[in-house]
Amino acid sequence: MPTVIVEGPKIGIEGKRELVRRITEVVKDVYGIPHVTVLIKENLPENVGVDGELLSDRRRG
Repeated sequence: MPTVIVEGPKIGIEGKRELVRRITEVVKDVYGIPHVTVLIKENLPENVGVDGELLSDRRRG
């Protein structure tokens, strides 16, 4: 059973439903396997650094 892990910013429940539905469709088509697990890991901007800066600091500036 394929497992897909998506890490990104927080999104609403409808966005999560859409993301899971669409990822599952693609993985099923490519693998030809009926069971797919999608894990969504939401990261707060204070826990993500890009180019040496926290995202939370970049948004303030």
